[in-house]
Amino acid sequence: MQLDNLQGQHQFHIRQRLRMMVNQYEVRAVAPDGTEGELLAFAQQKRLAFKEQVTIYTDDSKQQPLLGFKARQRIDLGATYDVTDAAGNPIGLFRKDFAQSLLRSTWHVEQAGLPQVTGQERSLPVALLRRFVDSLSWLPYHFDFTAGGQPVFSVVKKWGLRDKYIVEVQNPQIDRRLVIAMAVALDALQSR
Repeated sequence: MQLDNLQGQHQFHIRQRLRMMVNQYEVRAVAPDGTEGELLAFAQQKRLAFKEQVTIYTDDSKQQPLLGFKARQRIDLGATYDVTDAAGNPIGLFRKDFAQSLLRSTWHVEQAGLPQVTGQERSLPVALLRRFVDSLSWLPYHFDFTAGGQPVFSVVKKWGLRDKYIVEVQNPQIDRRLVIAMAVALDALQSR
């Protein structure tokens, strides 16, 4: 996947693969009929790492990294995750707002040249149900990411046996790699 082609995407699907002991995710373009299209990227969470780490590759052969994100500290309730390209150059970062996340999960995303983006669960009732009724943790959720009251991107978890997300990008300036990292993190890190 060429970076220009990836940056031109305004919507994509993310689907978790069912695997033992490892989280894997397919990032796919949206076909003209709205179904899943070509594979844009493939993510895998590093096994048994001391710090949370996810590498996102150009495809599922895992031969060529596209980007990755890694926690700065081992244990931190409001951990910051640095997002870097394949060469280790910074793309941006995201962090969980621990205090605001007690009732409704809240994340902050930063990219040079853009104002801070804040993402929060859209529905307070669903957020509360997911937190306080363990058997309902599978409920779908919606995150809206905004900056200065303007939409930047959204992540919508769909109903189903496997975790599946629809990501829509409204701000053309946000780096799609940073959006993909945040969307994958919502699944891989949300319950932590």
